[in-house]
Amino acid sequence: MKLNPLKLTQLKTLQIILFFQIWLLVPCLIFGQTSSSKTELLTYEVNPEKQTLRLFWKDDNGQIINDFASLNQYVSSKGETLIFAMNGGMFTQSYDPLGLYMEAGTELHPLNQVQKAYGNFYLQPNGVFFLAKDGKAGVCKSTDFEKIKNVEYATQSGPMLVIDGKMHPAFNEGSPNVHIRNAVGILPNGNVLFVMSKRRMNFYELASFFMEKGCKNALYLDGFVSRTYLPAQDWEQMDGRFGVMIGEVK
Repeated sequence: MKLNPLKLTQLKTLQIILFFQIWLLVPCLIFGQTSSSKTELLTYEVNPEKQTLRLFWKDDNGQIINDFASLNQYVSSKGETLIFAMNGGMFTQSYDPLGLYMEAGTELHPLNQVQKAYGNFYLQPNGVFFLAKDGKAGVCKSTDFEKIKNVEYATQSGPMLVIDGKMHPAFNEGSPNVHIRNAVGILPNGNVLFVMSKRRMNFYELASFFMEKGCKNALYLDGFVSRTYLPAQDWEQMDGRFGVMIGEVK
C-alpha cells in the first residue's frame, strides 16, 4: 500500500519522537535515577585518624584566606599539599564565622546561642562539626557541644540534617526550597562524609542521603555559595569566597 505524502510525513515524525523518548529513557534504565544518585551528589570520605583534616579561616598575618586558590597557596607555603577543600559553615558579610569557630584548640569565635532569628542557621537545632585531638571527628547539636572535650577544630552551622538517626522534623518531602547545598556527616565507621549537591535540592533529599549512608548525625554547612575543591574527582570550583573552610592536607 502506498502512503500519501501527508501520512508519510506524520509517520516519520512519530518515529523521530519515539527515538528520542527511548534515547532519554536508556540512561535511567542503565544507571537508575534517584535523588541520591551519584551523578547528583559529589561525595568525599575521610578517615580522620589516618588523613589530616583541618579548619582554616585566617592566615598567619590575621588576614582572612577567603578562597580555595589562596588556601592552596597558604598550605603550599607550609610545605603541604591541599587534597580537598569545602566551605565550612555560614559567615557574616565580613566573612567572620556566624557561630563557633575553634582552631588548634583555641576558640576564635564563640558559640552562637541565639535560638530564634531569620535564616537556616537558626532552624533549631543547629550543630557543630568538630575534630578532636585524638583524631576522631563528630557532629553534635550546639546545645550538646559543651560536653565535648579535647577539641582541636570546630565550626558551627545549621540546621542539623540528621539528629541521632532521625531526620530534622522541619523537613518536608517535595519542598520547593531548593539550592545547591553542602553538608557533613559521620559514617558508622567514624569516617567523615562530605557531600555537595550538583543540582538544586531541598533539605529532605540531602538528609535522606545521609540517612541512607547510615549517618546518625549530619550537619548542613551552607547553600548557594557551596563550593568544593577535589582534583582527584576532576572537581575544582575556584570562584567562591567564604569564611571558614574545611581542608584535607598531605
